[in-house]
Amino acid sequence: MGLQGGCMCGAVRYEAAGEPFNATLCHCVDCRRASGAPALAWFSVRRDALRWTRGSPARNPSSPGVERLFCGQCGTQLTWHGAGAPDEIDVTICSLDDPEAVAPADHTFASQQVRWLHLADTLPRYVATRSQGKLC
Repeated sequence: MGLQGGCMCGAVRYEAAGEPFNATLCHCVDCRRASGAPALAWFSVRRDALRWTRGSPARNPSSPGVERLFCGQCGTQLTWHGAGAPDEIDVTICSLDDPEAVAPADHTFASQQVRWLHLADTLPRYVATRSQGKLC
């Protein structure tokens, strides 16, 4: 059995099989606006490892080449999928039934972090994405 989760109202449920990877706390403007929070915690799984077990999420092409899935009833952000990684999908960590099961391993888009958010962790902080390799 994989990681299980869903939206706040229970209309949409999922199971993510396989080993999660790329767990991050994203500070990009798009994630902040989509969630209404100062950062959004994600983990990745293979796209074929995510299955919807109740309901169907609504789709939002939030920017070119990006699709976000969310509950159409309560608005809970569930996934992010970018065209640049067709075999992967990112799942919001805090939509898990047990968000303690996957902890962020770094910060992405740290250059866009809101100034009033002061974090005391020692996780690596990337200016943008990990693939760009620049640490803050």
